[in-house]
Amino acid sequence: MLKNPRSFINSTPHMSFVWGDDNIKFLKKRYEALQASPLFAGMQYSEDPAVIKQWVPLMMEGRDPSQKIAATWSPLGTDVNFGEITRQFVAHLQTTPKFDLKLSSEVQDITRNEDGSWRVSYKNLKDGSKTETDAKFVFIGAGGGALHLLQKSGIPEAKEYAGFPVGGSFLVTENPTIAEQHLAKAYGKASVGAPPMSVPHLDTRVLDGKRVILFGPFATFSTKFLKEGSYLDLLTTTTTHNVWPMTKVGIKEYPLVEYLAGQLMLSDEDRLNALKEYFPNAKAEDWRLWQAGQRVQIIKRDEAAGGVLKLGTEIVASQDGSIAGLLGASPGASTAAPIMLTVLQKVFKDKVATPEWQAKLHQIVPSYGTQLNGSPEKVAQEWAYTAKVLELTPPPAVIAPAVTPVTVDTDAKAPKASAASDMAL
Repeated sequence: MLKNPRSFINSTPHMSFVWGDDNIKFLKKRYEALQASPLFAGMQYSEDPAVIKQWVPLMMEGRDPSQKIAATWSPLGTDVNFGEITRQFVAHLQTTPKFDLKLSSEVQDITRNEDGSWRVSYKNLKDGSKTETDAKFVFIGAGGGALHLLQKSGIPEAKEYAGFPVGGSFLVTENPTIAEQHLAKAYGKASVGAPPMSVPHLDTRVLDGKRVILFGPFATFSTKFLKEGSYLDLLTTTTTHNVWPMTKVGIKEYPLVEYLAGQLMLSDEDRLNALKEYFPNAKAEDWRLWQAGQRVQIIKRDEAAGGVLKLGTEIVASQDGSIAGLLGASPGASTAAPIMLTVLQKVFKDKVATPEWQAKLHQIVPSYGTQLNGSPEKVAQEWAYTAKVLELTPPPAVIAPAVTPVTVDTDAKAPKASAASDMAL
């Protein structure tokens, strides 16, 4: 199905990069805690500027030598072009029978037939023609448009949800002189006083064979649920069932509103200064602002709180399993595989339990159903297999870690849990 791995996945080290005594203390303790898991074998920690410069020279050029910094570095990270994966999957599916792809089409309604199947009505946006298709099972993977379509279906499960759209923008450079000096996804920490809706990162991307660097995200706001959606999306998905949960969340998560307001007021100079904390020698003429997509955060009815802002993604399915949809925003495409495995387990529970389905699932995902965290040998086996098939950097040796107690800093207080603080763009 998939062709040359280099066309859609490339080894790209993953890092955490911090400065300041408190952040350094936090990162070191996190690194020490992660050493107990074989899944983090090969991770390195350093407070030495010379070592960190070897990992990310671009981030060290022009930096104040007196600044205290720390970083973790893992060679196991990857950069994935999910658009290219999608194109290659679809190209394969088009060679198989019983597959039909409709592009430039918008689903306008989903209704139930008398026999329990579903009728999907959609419009061709180029010529205006309308078509209907009947199906025994429907999966709604429409991103920000999923909530509206679930509501159209009329299933009672959809009444439990509302959506809150948050967008994101990034600074991007395609200057090859700059891009070739940085090979890492380097994540920092959110600024003190602002809810970390997303962690700032200087991110190497390989798009259609070309290396670029992104920095961000910076939060944006629009009432659209899709980047090319309607400004009425927020209003049209508000119902008598979800307006109260939305109101309660709006009151409870007021810091989120303040944060968004602050982000919307950022100037070009403000964004450049934020970039300079990671790339001190950055120049405005090398970067442009790029608007990413919309991510619709989940608001769910809650008996006790009225409504809660939910993290991550959530699969909503009808009681009979004939229709399912994916709501939520983060982390996005990188969790597509486990999400779809969950859909199979939730909607086709009986079939998943059969030997035939189990064999096929293990063929696709050799480690399916295996708890890798407690088995260094299996981790090493899976890493070696994955690296070979996808032509990635050879993985580090996996050695069973010595079990050592993790000390807890009694002076350091964990931040109060907050949905707004943990949302991601």
